[in-house]
Parts: sequence; structure tokens; C-alpha cells
Amino acid sequence: MDALVVLALVAGLVLLVAGGESLVRGAGSLARKLGMSSLVVGLTVVSFTTSAPELAVSADAALSGYPGLAVGNVVGSNIANILLVLGASALFVPLAVHSQVVRADIPVMVALSIVALLMALDGNLGRVEGFLLLASLAVYVAVTVLVSLRRASRGPAPDRPGTDGAERTRPLWADLALVLLGTALLVAGARLLVYGASSIATAFGVSDLLIGLTVVAVGTSLPELVTSVVAALRGERDMAVGNIVGSNVFNIGAVLGLAALVSPGGIPIAPAALRFDLPIMVAVALVLLPIALTRLEVVRWEGGLLVGFYAAYIAYLVVEATEHAALGPFSAAMLWFVIPLTALWMISVTVYELSARRRERRATPVPEGRGPG
Repeated sequence: MDALVVLALVAGLVLLVAGGESLVRGAGSLARKLGMSSLVVGLTVVSFTTSAPELAVSADAALSGYPGLAVGNVVGSNIANILLVLGASALFVPLAVHSQVVRADIPVMVALSIVALLMALDGNLGRVEGFLLLASLAVYVAVTVLVSLRRASRGPAPDRPGTDGAERTRPLWADLALVLLGTALLVAGARLLVYGASSIATAFGVSDLLIGLTVVAVGTSLPELVTSVVAALRGERDMAVGNIVGSNVFNIGAVLGLAALVSPGGIPIAPAALRFDLPIMVAVALVLLPIALTRLEVVRWEGGLLVGFYAAYIAYLVVEATEHAALGPFSAAMLWFVIPLTALWMISVTVYELSARRRERRATPVPEGRGPG
């Protein structure tokens, strides 16, 4: 591995982050000018534009003959978005979880994760399955936007806490120019990143799946990390959560779906991904649901726990790839200690919080003249 490969990898990551930032600014401003709420902007426009690096990298990898990199990028990014991005954002500021996210969008993310796992059971994601994933995403976006516009028409104008003066005065052509610039940077960054990542995999003798799950996944998740942390610090905590949930939905529906659609013969799924990484993606998506139900926010200690789990996941991938002697004890600890205790904790917290909410509703007097709803 020479200096040119390292330079290509670093330059690709820089261009992806810069392109994602340009897209977020341009597309976010356009959406706000259309009157979309902060939550819907996070769930759709911001999350989809911050997922553009994953789309560019996975499509390019599928066309270049690196299917493991395409799959690993999507699966690794979804795991990183929840464990690393959401966890790190919550460490800065506890994140609010809007009831709409709990009732609809997180279950959609969980359902799509399960569907992707089921589709991959035969060892291949074909073009028909890719089309179905894209169609599911289109339905999700249409319903989300229509519901938002219907609510906006019945109520006051949506709150815009993150809209600054520069955004309000920026002309429409400038927003479109930012979107086009961001797209160009993403395409260039994706080509450099795929070249660098595939060269590293060849030089070290590891699979392109592992590189996709680690280096590429973290690199393409940087826009989500930056956007969510900035949104949380600016007080747009709904947008921070919406960005992550929407990104994961987009990764499965558009990124994985499009990669399967453009790849000749579909995308072969490596046995390692089917045995471990895809189930972990589903499990991580399920973890978010009970956390979201705890007082409708993700607090700092929960964020720290998520980041800790991500560190353990990456450590497991490295230990497995190097066939280290610690693989046996590490696997046993994950299987018989960490996972059961975490599952027991999640179930206990969910039952406790739902019971506490039910007691609070019963204890709260209903205002005169209003029904129980």
C-alpha cells in the first residue's frame, strides 16, 4: 500500500464530507422555503442528502465489481448511524424523540431492516428485490410529506429554529448551486474512496466486506455525525433523530435497492454478512425502539451505552478478521453476557416506562369540556 492509496482514501473522505455539507445546506434551505417542518426536513431532505455518500459509494462499488463493499457500506453505515452517530449526539445533548417518529418512522426502519435480511437469505439481492426496496422508499417519502403538508395546512406555520438570516436571504439559484456542487463532490469522493478502500483490502488480504463495514461505513457516516451533532447543539433535537432514522430508511430503500438494481445479476451476499452483520443491523434497529419510548428522549447515559456497543462491534470485526486467539472468549462474552443482559434491560425499561406513562395518564385530570383524546 503506497502513499497514493492513502491520499486517495483521505481525499475521498474529505470530498464526501464537503459534498454532504453542501447538499445539506442547499436541500435543507429549499425544503424550509417550501414550509416543511424541522422533523420532516430531518426525516427526508437532510437524511437523504447526508446518505448521498453511501449511495454514491455503493452504486460505484456494485458497478466496479465489489459487491461486498456495497453491502458492507449499507449495513455498516446503518449500524454506525444508531450506535455511533445517535450515541455521540446524545452525549452532547439529550435527544428528543417526537411521537411521530416513535409511532411510524422507527417501526418503518425496523420493518425495512427485517425485509432486507429476509431478501438476503438466498444469498443474493436481485433486481426485482432492489426495485421493491426502492418502491417501499418512494411510498414512505410520499406518505411522510403528505401527512406533513396536511398537518401544516390545519395548524400554524412550522417552527424554524435552525433557520438563520443567511438562509432566509439566499436566492433560489444559490441553493440549487449548492445541491449541484454537493452532488459533484460526492461522485468524485466516492470514486476515490472505493479505489482507496479496495486497494487497502487487497494489500492487507482482507475482504471488501470488512473494509465496507468499517473504514467506508464510518467515512460515509461522517455527514450524518456532523449534521446530527450540529442539529443537537442548535436545539433541533427532533431533526437530529429524524436525520438518523431517515438515513437508515434511505440506505436500505435507495442505496441497497439501487445497488441491486444496477448490478448485473444482483448483489451476492457474503455468508459472513448473512450470519452476523445483517442480524446485527436488525437488532440495532430494534434497540432504538425501546430507547425512544423512555420518556421520549435519548439521554446521555444511553448515548454512552450505544457508543460502547459500537466499539465492541468494531473490536469483534477486527478480532474475527485477524483470527486472534481472543476470538473465542470475545464471542462467548458477546453471546452469553452482553447480549442477554442488554435484551433484559431493554425489555425491563420498556415495560417500566409504558406502565409509568399509563399511571400518569390515569392520574392527570381531563380538562372540562374536552374528551380523553
